[in-house]
This record gives sequence, structure tokens and C-alpha cells, in this order.
Amino acid sequence: MAYTGRVRLDQDTRRRLSRARDLLEAEDLPAIPVVARRAGVSPCHFIRLFEAAFGTTPHRYRSAARLARARRLLASGVAVTDVCLEVGFSSLGSFSALFARHVGDAPSRYQRRARASVQVPADLARRFHPGCFALLGALPAGALSQFPRSAG
Repeated sequence: MAYTGRVRLDQDTRRRLSRARDLLEAEDLPAIPVVARRAGVSPCHFIRLFEAAFGTTPHRYRSAARLARARRLLASGVAVTDVCLEVGFSSLGSFSALFARHVGDAPSRYQRRARASVQVPADLARRFHPGCFALLGALPAGALSQFPRSAG
């Protein structure tokens, strides 16, 4: 049995809380009372147990997971409004305010910075060659001499 603060967590409780944590990260975002029910405890007791086990409340954990997913989506170029809805917010204003408070930038500014940091350099295109040239290097010596030359 693990002792965390004033709450004792047995192995079964830790396993159920870990599954609950995974549910809080899920894309379909079940409500916290639903997650508590699946963990087999009341919502209030679930919040206490979750905070004792993971050092944060389920609500804060879920918000952090939503924001991490929002950062990934924004960096990949998904529109801010679409990201807002995709991560479970119904209000663009509340999403933007929460994002700015936790990340330090507005979502659109974060997206511009993230996209600029992964742009392909202009000279990169000159370093690519067709795949057939790469395969030529893998052929054994003398392999090309077995093919007839093309008629001019």
C-alpha cells in the first residue's frame, strides 16, 4: 500500500486511478463524474484520491492534456477555431484566454512561431535527388555494365 499524504492507496486503487487518468486524456473527454464512476468512487472522493496520487486535480490534469494536444494541432497547421473545438472547448474566447495564460502566447501567435521554427530551408530542395539515383549507389560494382546502352 502506498501512502500519499493522508490517503492510503492500495494497488487496485492506483490501477483504477491510472485508468482514470488515461480516460481524462482521451479525445472524447468524458465528464469527471463519469470517470469517477468508472474508477468506482464518488466524484468528491475521486478528486481527493486523484490529487493524492498525481499531485494535481483531475480538472487541471485534463486542462493540461487539452492544451498539450492544442499545441500539437496548432504546430501542425490546424486552424485555431478548429483546434478550439477539437480539444473540447465551445468558446474560442475561453480557449484563447486559457491557452495564453498557460502557454504565454495567444494561439495564433503560438502557431506562427511554431510553424516558423519548422519551415523547410530554401536550400534543402537542392539536396534531394530522385530515388533511382540513391538506388544506383546500392548496386554492386559492375552491375550497370550488364545492361545494354540505350540507342542515342
